[in-house]
Amino acid sequence: MRFKSGLALLLFILMSTVSVSAQEPASAADQVEKYKAQLFELQSKEATLRERLAQLDEAIKPENIERSLAGVGSTRPEELREARRRQLSIERDTVLAQLQTIETTRARLESALANAEAAAYQESARPKSTSAGQIMAVSGGVSQRIMFAGGGLLLIVLGGAGTLLYRRTRLR
Repeated sequence: MRFKSGLALLLFILMSTVSVSAQEPASAADQVEKYKAQLFELQSKEATLRERLAQLDEAIKPENIERSLAGVGSTRPEELREARRRQLSIERDTVLAQLQTIETTRARLESALANAEAAAYQESARPKSTSAGQIMAVSGGVSQRIMFAGGGLLLIVLGGAGTLLYRRTRLR
């Protein structure tokens, strides 16, 4: 029973470390690329909205409203013109609100991009462990193990010799 709970705990720890490492981004350079792609997409949306805003600004002019309703017959053309102007104004306000949201998002993305670029620079400036450095670390670990094992063996031999010496002096 104890073995099964230990095994379950080990599996839980392994699964949690795998899920945590899967959630972390691969590198700061990957984050930079992701932010750049998002910023490009946002700029594209912004250009589309600015183009639409220019169209609405042109369409809302009184002479263009007149021209757009020229083929529509009505006994109350003033009401038609006012309704068209309100419709264009509402659409223009919506586009302006979307542009404001994009401005805020762009500022946030630019800040995140700057932070990610700084992190990528720091990541690239860190020394990478080379195979020679890894060999030295492994050999350093091996020499420490040999030293501890040798020291332990020496203590066992000295303890055994001390015990033998004690018994011999006691038996005499």
